[in-house]
Amino acid sequence: MKITAQDFHALYAPSKCGLRIHLKAKGEPEAEPGAFEQVLMTLGQRHEASHLATFPRVVDMRHGSLEERAEKTLAAVAAGAVVLYQPVLMCSSEVDGAACELVGAPDFLIREGNGYVVRDVKMVRRVTEDDHPEVILQLQFYGWLYEQVFGKPPIRVEVLNGQSEIVPVPSDDDNVRSHLRGIFRLKRLAQAPYEAVGWSKCIGCGFHDRCWIEAKKTSDVALVLGVDQNLAAELHRQGTRTIEQLVGGFDEATLAGFKRPWGERMQKVGKSAGAILRSANALLTNNETVLARPGIPKHDHYVMFDLEGIPPQFEKMGKIYLWGMQVFGKAQGEFMPAVAGFGEEGDRDGWNEFLDKASAIFRQYGDIPFVHWSAYERTQIGEYVKRFGDPNGVAGRVLGNLLDLLPITRDSVVLPLYSYSLKEVEKYVGFKRTQDEYGGSWSMAKYIEATETQDEALRQQTMDQILLYNKEDLAATWAVFEWLRKKR
Repeated sequence: MKITAQDFHALYAPSKCGLRIHLKAKGEPEAEPGAFEQVLMTLGQRHEASHLATFPRVVDMRHGSLEERAEKTLAAVAAGAVVLYQPVLMCSSEVDGAACELVGAPDFLIREGNGYVVRDVKMVRRVTEDDHPEVILQLQFYGWLYEQVFGKPPIRVEVLNGQSEIVPVPSDDDNVRSHLRGIFRLKRLAQAPYEAVGWSKCIGCGFHDRCWIEAKKTSDVALVLGVDQNLAAELHRQGTRTIEQLVGGFDEATLAGFKRPWGERMQKVGKSAGAILRSANALLTNNETVLARPGIPKHDHYVMFDLEGIPPQFEKMGKIYLWGMQVFGKAQGEFMPAVAGFGEEGDRDGWNEFLDKASAIFRQYGDIPFVHWSAYERTQIGEYVKRFGDPNGVAGRVLGNLLDLLPITRDSVVLPLYSYSLKEVEKYVGFKRTQDEYGGSWSMAKYIEATETQDEALRQQTMDQILLYNKEDLAATWAVFEWLRKKR
């Protein structure tokens, strides 16, 4: 069996999933990377090439089979090469009682004194166990593998991150060996292991469609809203594997008392049991249940409000590149986007434009509600107040008028859906978009493309696509708002 550094990455990215390792080992087909993943790969290649160009003397090890590259790596190190690019470290070792071939290809081996530094180039900005365990593990594996090949540890193991900072990675041989055993066992399983699907967990995985189709076909209990990963796994372990078995085998009291792993201990399901069973029943019957009249304040007009942003793992502090607003109600206003510029002050410029346009809305409509979906908008306004200030109190006024439609929806109606994301709820209420491709990741990919290009016409065309997507987000929010406030 062959175990590679890519196996460590696949175990944890885009989220931890043992099934992904098994499916890859069995040769199951994966979907092509999406727009966002493709852009990240392009940027990563560019980042790596830029770092490569800083070395005047490099031995390029990219060509040939893995075995040939491993032999060339041994020879180049023996000859004292200054920098090796894309070397291959390969050895045979016993894992869980069986002989395995272990392979890793770090981006660089850099001579320092009488040894070598192992360095990998990554686009990620935060090289931590919490943010990117796959990066830590890959680098620890490279360091461990280097020692197996050369009989001594490397001088250091480090990452050049997305901010071009060198981040050292501490060795942890026990962690590497433990993961090697785990990966080996997943690869040799005759039957696929159970892995609970999850709405956010499965985003970006090449096996997403395969796993969700299978979960729906088997009516997997993990599809029910409120059933977290640990609860799904424990229910499965104890024989409750389908939505039908969950509804038939539990009432609110017995499910509330059911225990599942929670950190270092076992914890009861508790108060969420009722909501879980209501969601399960909605999925089984394909019917919604109105719980209460939606708590929507009466106004003549409302601002639909939606932000598009890049998270801090890809941008130093995170960046909102589009603040989208549009007034709906008795009279519909114009789409009012505030767009960040592409220069050094672009982020501040976008913030100031947002404040100016929000101020104009307040002047015309008074204390009008700013309707949004989930906590993202509130969080980001707070961050931007810290970053750039709120000299005229406009941001504070927006914060005081925010109306989050997501908790109002969840508290008032149980829907036969696997997620209460806006994209799912808008489809449920019958809203139709004009674009074939859309979504937060798609928007980020497009914005990165616009940032990278020097072609002004292409940049404007790309930004027009993003603006249309945001405008339709606002229209979708209004469609859900209108549908919701008719509920009694």
